[in-house]
Amino acid sequence: MLVLTSNCKAQVNMAPGTYTSTNKKAIKQQELGKNNFEFKKDKEAEKNFLKAIELDPTFVEPHMALGYLYADHKQIDKAIEHFKIATEVNPKFFPTNFYDLGGLYLTQGKYTEGRQAYEAFLGFERINPNLREKADKFLANAKFGEEAMKNPKPFDPKNVGEGINSNFYEYFPSITADGNSFLFTRNFRVEGEVGSQEDFYMSEKVKDQWQPAMPIKQINSPGNEGAPSLSVDGQFMFFVLCPDMYGNYGREGRKGLGSCDIFFSQKINGKWSEPVNAGEPINTNNWETQPSFSSDGKTLYFVRGYNTREGIKNQDIYMSQIGFDGKFSAPVKMGPNINTDGKEESVYIHPDNMTLYFSSDGRPGMGGLDIYMSKRQPTGEWGPAINLGYPINTFGDENSLLVGPSGKIAYFASERQGGYGGLDIYQFELPESFRPEVITYVKGKVYDSLSRKGLDAAFELIDLETQQSVMRSYSAKDGNFLLTLNANHNYALNVSKEGYLFYSNNYSLKGISTDYNNPFIINVPLQPIDTGYVIELKNVFFDVDKFDLKPESKSELNKLAEFLKKNPTIKGELGGHTDNTGDKKKNQLLSQNRAKSVLDYLVTAGIDKTRLSFKGYGDARPKFPNDTPEHKAANRRTEFKVFKK
Repeated sequence: MLVLTSNCKAQVNMAPGTYTSTNKKAIKQQELGKNNFEFKKDKEAEKNFLKAIELDPTFVEPHMALGYLYADHKQIDKAIEHFKIATEVNPKFFPTNFYDLGGLYLTQGKYTEGRQAYEAFLGFERINPNLREKADKFLANAKFGEEAMKNPKPFDPKNVGEGINSNFYEYFPSITADGNSFLFTRNFRVEGEVGSQEDFYMSEKVKDQWQPAMPIKQINSPGNEGAPSLSVDGQFMFFVLCPDMYGNYGREGRKGLGSCDIFFSQKINGKWSEPVNAGEPINTNNWETQPSFSSDGKTLYFVRGYNTREGIKNQDIYMSQIGFDGKFSAPVKMGPNINTDGKEESVYIHPDNMTLYFSSDGRPGMGGLDIYMSKRQPTGEWGPAINLGYPINTFGDENSLLVGPSGKIAYFASERQGGYGGLDIYQFELPESFRPEVITYVKGKVYDSLSRKGLDAAFELIDLETQQSVMRSYSAKDGNFLLTLNANHNYALNVSKEGYLFYSNNYSLKGISTDYNNPFIINVPLQPIDTGYVIELKNVFFDVDKFDLKPESKSELNKLAEFLKKNPTIKGELGGHTDNTGDKKKNQLLSQNRAKSVLDYLVTAGIDKTRLSFKGYGDARPKFPNDTPEHKAANRRTEFKVFKK
């Protein structure tokens, strides 16, 4: 954005005796030009100023006047020409000419020339302190841009195609973690016409091709819907609704808190529910927008700005966490590695839940809004903001970057030659240094083991090493689910639903090559609580030939204790099993001691000992023949069998 020191009227409205010219005819043309400019007769004013220069080429004031006039009309080349002459003819007459010249150069990405102009301005002793502070900031941008252009990043954007793009405007993309559903905003505005109509569209990928996008009729309204964010499984959507001049939020029944608010909708049986206002404390009577929902199902990131007479001010990125009660915590403004004294927007948390992308104009960059990346540190704090460099960032405003789940492809909106018209969505290969952590995903269905009917069940994903919950979510009403997994971790997965035995599984991603294109596909049969049914405790671990519980077992046994507390009439047996390697008697004793270790843990967790028994089976009840290492590993297990429900 171009911000000059003032405007033509203020800067050149000087008394005739103080002019840099003594040519009376030139001064008269300057005076006529000033009057015409005051009455917004810009064409006549331009002629007067040009005539004044013709009469006296060293007359600084008409050059300055034309600089501001041309800048007002976005004729930047002409504005630069006249400011440059003004600084060359009489450098000391008006030092702020260098300041304004530097700003004009930066709007065209001429960083070396901009740097030289700002350095000249800052070389004067007596300059306005406020302008000095601004010049220091813009000089930092000029130096950054100058260096960045010497070291460009790989950048080869491709239009994503007519399945998504049209002759209208497409922007604010969002995508599911499997990369198969693409959500975006389409604006039906027509060039030259007042007003616009923003609606949501969704495209599905079939054989690597985006199919024709379809409108989301359950959400779209006569008002404007914008800035959508999908949950990784595509079951929840957060987005923004703003009131019209009458205070309406697009459709009868949609209520807001006075400004742009964040709403959400859930997909139920393939259809989106009527949007619900996220309410306080997320929304206020100020401006909340551009939500991004984390893959762990716990955190909502968004932008908040404050309504003032001059427009939206103090625009920063906030975060709020969802508690076990399903309520949002009071939003917290993110720290100085993210927010600045400038403007932040377009926040996006990648499904790795470790990498944040956002736009800012408050730190040295290419000028305007630049896109930055920050990584979550082991302490939980966010690391330094890293500029994505040139030509991803330019002297214009860059925002709304979406990095696909694989981390290799990024999407953005741009109005470029060869597009379909207006803003189109493009994709490019993201340089490796700006990629998120490697992830894969688990996809499948939860169903009743007897009726085969899909079930909506609760999920929890736990990092076995830290014992920290890294994700909470739910399967859809039809039982389908999708979860993301970061590489180089070991995970415990627990699935639970009232009236059913819980399900557990584990995934080891440490030391293996994770291929995003080959996710884990699993089905989760939940068994109704009944006598004789068995839970295999897949996340209970022991060292070889030992019966001391390893720390990684804690989360699983806490889940079992929680299940037993919720179902106080259940009684059951802890059973230990081994493979057929080694002495049978030793295996039987080992399995018995392991079962007892589990029982002891449950008792310390508050479960009445009379509800539990334990038994060691050794290798007497294998699940599989003991013929391969994989089968032997599966036979070494701990189970809980229901004796009384």
